[in-house]
Amino acid sequence: MLLTGLLLAGPALADDSWQQIKEDARGQTVWFNAWGGDAAVNRYLDWVSGEMKSHYAITLKIVRLADAADAVKRIQTEASAGRKTNGSVDLLWVNGENFRTLKSAGLLQTGWAQTLPNWRYVDTTKPVTEDFAIPTEGAESPWGSAQLTFIATRQQLPEPLADPQALLEYARQHPGTITYPRPPDFTGTAFLQQILLTQTTRPDALKQPPDSATFAAVTAPLWAYLDKLHPHLWRNGKDFPPSPARMDALLAAGSLNLSITFNPAHARQKVSSKELPSDSYSFGFQQGMIGNVHFVTIPANASATAGAKVVANFLLSPQAQIRKADPANWGDPSVLAPDALPAAEATALRQFIPTGLPTTLGEPHAAWVNALEQEWLRRYGTH
Repeated sequence: MLLTGLLLAGPALADDSWQQIKEDARGQTVWFNAWGGDAAVNRYLDWVSGEMKSHYAITLKIVRLADAADAVKRIQTEASAGRKTNGSVDLLWVNGENFRTLKSAGLLQTGWAQTLPNWRYVDTTKPVTEDFAIPTEGAESPWGSAQLTFIATRQQLPEPLADPQALLEYARQHPGTITYPRPPDFTGTAFLQQILLTQTTRPDALKQPPDSATFAAVTAPLWAYLDKLHPHLWRNGKDFPPSPARMDALLAAGSLNLSITFNPAHARQKVSSKELPSDSYSFGFQQGMIGNVHFVTIPANASATAGAKVVANFLLSPQAQIRKADPANWGDPSVLAPDALPAAEATALRQFIPTGLPTTLGEPHAAWVNALEQEWLRRYGTH
């Protein structure tokens, strides 16, 4: 009987502590620093702000970033100045190298993500407890999943390109119509990782931080490939678009035949908003495309920890995830498991799950991001 009583008390205690967190959050102002480079993302976060105000009495202020690294620097500066409380960032959309930087410096709250009530809906077959091969240790709550994806129009590219070699051949046959965002743009760096993953003869080396003794050998196939590709790129590979959004605009204008995104539903969303031609479609290489989960995290010196947790929990709610997955709103793939949801919500979410996606390839260790970017800039960045 005692054991039964303890088992029953567990959820009740959890409910009590969450009720306290919700009470503490009422009236708080939460500063959510998030990438602001897409109109659909911005509209979605504005909706979240309205929901937080209406249902939780939380004022959610969205700080729209060009690069999450800007917020990381602010958090580091506050820590250096001894600002252990009342930080300027309460919640941060972050992953990869930026997460590694903050976590390794002890600048994040840990152990909270799996305590959120809506964690019970999370699809734990996705990489929701590691970020670029770094264990999250409950310091990040997932809120979307992504996969590197190409976008083309049927008019210019009737059939998908099967692999990197097909991309190279197409670039040779259609010079000036292909490119990729300039690293360190996140998607541009992901393109480098994609080519490296599929070209290197030593893929196991990518699961660990780069080793200066083997870096040249591991990455040699990537640079050999780019050396062949660059002369056939837009502007002869002497200049690169600053962002995927710029590539979308060039695709829509007919200046490029290919764009690139980290969202498999992006093309559908941009077609529905008439920002891309109606015959635009998404595709990936047959051997797979690099993918990840993106997260929100709470800095150690956050001013509104309770409010930040309530926002993170709302972002995991079936209501918020279904709305976000709808290409008419954003089209960002969900991190929830439909089988874990009530029947009506499961049906609603399933209609927005992208089908026919290539296998997801795991990302290299986070330390590869900076190493690849620096070498790319050394080789190609002075043009």
